[in-house]
Amino acid sequence: MPIVRVTGVVVEGDAILLLNQDTGTGRSWSLPGGKVEPGETLAEALVRELREETGVEVRPGRLLYVCDHLPVGGTHVVHITFAASRVGGVVGDVAVGLDSRPIRGVEFVPLANLTALGFGETFARLARDGFPGAGSYMGPKSAIGL
Repeated sequence: MPIVRVTGVVVEGDAILLLNQDTGTGRSWSLPGGKVEPGETLAEALVRELREETGVEVRPGRLLYVCDHLPVGGTHVVHITFAASRVGGVVGDVAVGLDSRPIRGVEFVPLANLTALGFGETFARLARDGFPGAGSYMGPKSAIGL
């Protein structure tokens, strides 16, 4: 069974909210987010994870992209990434100890620095351009009457 994770892209001005922590990929900077818990909607998970990891309260926005990771012999992980807007909280007011990988820092990093921090050029370009052509998330089926 795949693991579902949500991540949030919070851009303010020309900077993006990132975590400095061990990602297990060799890169230390990553988007905030985490595993969707049983009985939790994607939006609820995004709000919870960003609050826990960054101290920021967010309002989930549009769906930006979906990707998955199939490591050899590992667990299938589906990553769902949303735009999010900060509506409260203090950057860096982190709920220490809630994450299995200690967070070394939380900050808004200039978009121009993304590739130097290990993000791909495609991601950096999309972030600078506001993720043109991104999709939408309609919420749980019950919320839209399906």
